[in-house]
Amino acid sequence: MSDPLVLIPARLAATRLPNKPLADIAGEPMILHVWRRAIEAGIGPVVVATDAPAIIDVIEAAGGVAVLTRADHPSGSDRLAEALAIIDPEGQHDVIVNVQGDLPTIDPAVIGAAIAPLADRTVDIATLCARITRPEEASDPNVVKLVGVASGQMASYPRLRALYFTRAQAPWGEGPLYHHIGLYAYRRTALRRFMALPPGELETREKLEQLRALEAGMRIDALVVADLPLGVDTPADLERARALVAARRLN
Repeated sequence: MSDPLVLIPARLAATRLPNKPLADIAGEPMILHVWRRAIEAGIGPVVVATDAPAIIDVIEAAGGVAVLTRADHPSGSDRLAEALAIIDPEGQHDVIVNVQGDLPTIDPAVIGAAIAPLADRTVDIATLCARITRPEEASDPNVVKLVGVASGQMASYPRLRALYFTRAQAPWGEGPLYHHIGLYAYRRTALRRFMALPPGELETREKLEQLRALEAGMRIDALVVADLPLGVDTPADLERARALVAARRLN
């Protein structure tokens, strides 16, 4: 892991919350909050990949870097791959960190920690999860669960080897359930392999892109973090994000 690059895919066409990267939080667009937290992680250059000139304007006005990508990408990973080809065609960066553009309250420290599992050469993709503490989340299909087995400690965080991801409540029986956090760190070679794979059977059924990697035999490890960052998908989520940011500024 010699030279990580952080990419933040962002698009305006969200069904439940249109134009959400530009939604106002404490007087600034949401995408700017995410970009700042990625910068504060301090693990490498940060670039926003978007289909909207308005988002590029916001990032460049703050002194950041953004690239314009096609509007017809079926997933954030496809946008990631196009942006990477534009930014780094010679392959200087060997680790690519994908931070979702709707995590305005994410802790910069966990962004930095996300790359730690890649120190194990058997790991292709690293990600994050947090223990589910709200009972209603266990059966909520909008909450993606990570099913995994303990794989030691890394960077002071418990580490799991992911066996499956699902929208159902799983696994059965007594024990913790884990809420998957949609932040990924890829080896560049793993990202290239992943993008070359056809959609998987389970991926199509669960509508979870990461299952494509597991179906192909790729290894995904996750660090268990204490705090679940708020993903903004609905107007109610946006109000929660506004309240959280306002409370932090007061403190």
